[in-house]
Amino acid sequence: MTSRILYVGIMSKADYIKRTIAIAKGEYKPKANEPKVWFESIKSLAQVLSNENQELLKIIDEKHPKSLSELESLTGRKKSNLSRTLKTLERYGIVELQKEKNNLIPKVNATDFRVEFGFGSSAA
Repeated sequence: MTSRILYVGIMSKADYIKRTIAIAKGEYKPKANEPKVWFESIKSLAQVLSNENQELLKIIDEKHPKSLSELESLTGRKKSNLSRTLKTLERYGIVELQKEKNNLIPKVNATDFRVEFGFGSSAA
């Protein structure tokens, strides 16, 4: 299994807005190694990358299910729960949902995570 690292950051919404405005104005240029995905708190990161969701990612990465129905039988989780969870993971770039015929096929984009955070607003 090839490791795919996703760099994530934790920053308050107010600091994230300031950072985004600074980038738009050309006052700040993000460095190549900076996080591309941001969470508002450690708590929100922990919810998205819960033990249950990490196990789900592992199953998807190892078993390569061809549909949500197949994933449902592999995990024992209801399709509606899987759909909600996968859409959240997709919003953060952790998974990609590919449509093929009438099936939604989940693909894992990240297997490892590097987290950056601090008390100051160093990114703006």
